[in-house]
Amino acid sequence: MMNLQELPDQTLVEQFIAGDSKSFETLIERYRNRLFSYIFYTVKNRHKAEDIFQETCFKAISSMLDGKYSESGRFLPWVTRIAHNLIVDLFRQEKQLNICSTDNFAAPLLNSRQYSDKTIEDDLIRDQIYADVRNLINYLPDEQKEVILLRHYGDLSFKEISEYTGVSINTALGRMRYALINLRKLIKENDIQITA
Repeated sequence: MMNLQELPDQTLVEQFIAGDSKSFETLIERYRNRLFSYIFYTVKNRHKAEDIFQETCFKAISSMLDGKYSESGRFLPWVTRIAHNLIVDLFRQEKQLNICSTDNFAAPLLNSRQYSDKTIEDDLIRDQIYADVRNLINYLPDEQKEVILLRHYGDLSFKEISEYTGVSINTALGRMRYALINLRKLIKENDIQITA
C-alpha cells in the first residue's frame, strides 16, 4: 500500500486533482502548523485565523479542481499566497467597516491616542511603498526574485529555500544578498521613497 506521507507535494496535488481526497488532506496536514501560524501571527485573533485557514483550504481545493494550480511542487508558497490574499481582504473589509473592538481589554482604548489607527494617508503611503517594492522585485533576475518571494512572501527559512531550489544554503543566502543589493539600486534609480 502506498504511503501518502512519503509522496512529494506535486504528486499529491496530481492525485487530488485525479479524485483522491486523502492526498489533499495529507498536503494540508504536512503544512498545517506553518500555514496556521502565518495566518494567526498576521491577524492576531484565533477565531479569525481559523476562519481564514478554512477559507484558504476551500479556495485551494477550488483552484486545483478548476485547473488553476501550476506551481509544480511549490504548494506551500502557493497556499500561503492564497492565505495572504484572504488576510488582505479581511483587513480591507474591516477598515471599510471601521471595526474597533475592546472586548479583550480592560482599559478604555477608544479614548487613547496610543492605540488609535494610523491615518488613511499613512496606510496609503505604506501600501504604495509595498506595491513599489513588489513591482521592483519583478525586475530582479529569476533566481534572486525566487529567493525573495520564498523568504518574504512564502515565509520559508533559508534551509527550506535551499532544499526547495536544490542549491546550498550559502548559494541561497548569496542570492538574497545580491537581490537586496539590486533592489537598493532599483529603488535609487527609480527615486522611490521607502519610508513614510
